[in-house]
This record gives sequence, structure tokens and C-alpha cells, in this order.
Amino acid sequence: MILNDGEKIEDLQLKGLKIIQNKKWFCFGMDSVLLSDFADLKKKSTVVDLGTGTGIIPLLLWGKKEPEKIYGIEIQDEVAEMAGRSVSMNNLEDRIEILNIDMKDVENHIKSNSIDAVVTNPPYVESNGGIVNPEDKKALSRHEISCSLEDVIRTSSRLLKHHGRFYMVHRPYRMADIIELMRKYKLEPKRMRLVYPRQGTNPNMILIKGVKGGNPEMKIDPPLYVYRDKESYTDEIYEIYGMERKDGR
Repeated sequence: MILNDGEKIEDLQLKGLKIIQNKKWFCFGMDSVLLSDFADLKKKSTVVDLGTGTGIIPLLLWGKKEPEKIYGIEIQDEVAEMAGRSVSMNNLEDRIEILNIDMKDVENHIKSNSIDAVVTNPPYVESNGGIVNPEDKKALSRHEISCSLEDVIRTSSRLLKHHGRFYMVHRPYRMADIIELMRKYKLEPKRMRLVYPRQGTNPNMILIKGVKGGNPEMKIDPPLYVYRDKESYTDEIYEIYGMERKDGR
């Protein structure tokens, strides 16, 4: 595998899977790992990852859940190309397909009402008139430049079958907007979990699941704490990452 300038291969410590990363662009973080663990996919599912970036969520989902087919949607040409090389490097072309398209045009490539599950780790920062360079790949991943929260939820609803599942990671301060938009587009919120850096802090992530056309009833999972102390992850984070504690405790 020939790497471009600034690229490196990272071992995902999961079924031998590896991914190409470039620190000049937007590398995957814990939010993608937690979302892939949170998504309780059914066997033989067909899945769409909206805003797949470097393809981390499709790779993790295949490694953890083994769905039948995953489509990764990515608007940025170079990032989508890099994701495609990661898929090829892992010999998963028959399971994962990267589509270099705008998610708002996805219905021209994937039939409406045909998908079992949608996962998404969308841009968190609202487009509020601030000056952001639209050519900055990190800005496109962080700010609602090419798509809004409403675009993501609307597109997800259109893709999903009746009773299809929707999974998203976002920021808690957008919770009211998230629930309002999910219900607007018939994605009934069914399960939610808040993620905290450590006990005694405010949450900094929200994991939420919706079901298209589902009945009203939402389960709140126990809080997920990332750090036990200043240096060590909690046991649950080690378990999610598939790692053993370094301190032996």
C-alpha cells in the first residue's frame, strides 16, 4: 500500500482491521468509537453512514457487528478517496462501499425507504454566520457548512425503512433541536445515553437512537464515564475499545 504525504496506517486492534489517517485532516475520535458500540444493529443489516470521513465507522461496525452492507457517504473528494483505500486495504470492498457524494443527493444513489439503519457523526457546530473556510477539511467535519442537523435527520428518515434504526452522536447542548427534528421526520427517540469525561463533570456527548415510525417511549441508559482518574479510562471504556487495563486493576 502506497501512502500519500502525511498519511499513516493505524491498527484498530479489532479483527486485524487498519485505517489510513492524515493528521492534516480530521482524524477519528472517541465519538466514532462510542457510536459504533452504541449502535445495536440487527444481523444482515444494510447500513448507511452519513458523513463517513475516513471510513472509521463502517470499519468498526463491520468489525463489531458484521452487517451485510455498509455505504459510507462523504462529500470531500480526498477524504472519500482515502476512506476507499482503507476499505481496499482491509479487503472489504464487497461489504463497504464509499460514495463520494453530497448526502443531500444520496437518494439518487440509494433507494428511499430501503435501509435498515443509518449511523452518523455529523458536524457539531452550527452555521451561525461566523467566518469559516469552506475549503478547510477539518472545518467541513466540524461545522455545518455542507449540511445542517436538519439535513442529516431528514436524509436519514428518507433512507430508512419503516421501523428502521437511526443512531447519532452529537453534543448535549443540541439535545432539544435533535429531539424536535427527529420527531418532525418521524424518527421516534427510543434510547439515549450521555457521556461524561469523568464523574462530577458535565456531559460532553450524547448518543441517541431513533426508530422510524416507532411508538413514543424513550429509555435513558446509565451515564458513561470516560476517565476513572486523570490518567486511566474506566473499565467500560477499556471494554468498548477491546483493551486490557495497563495498571492491572
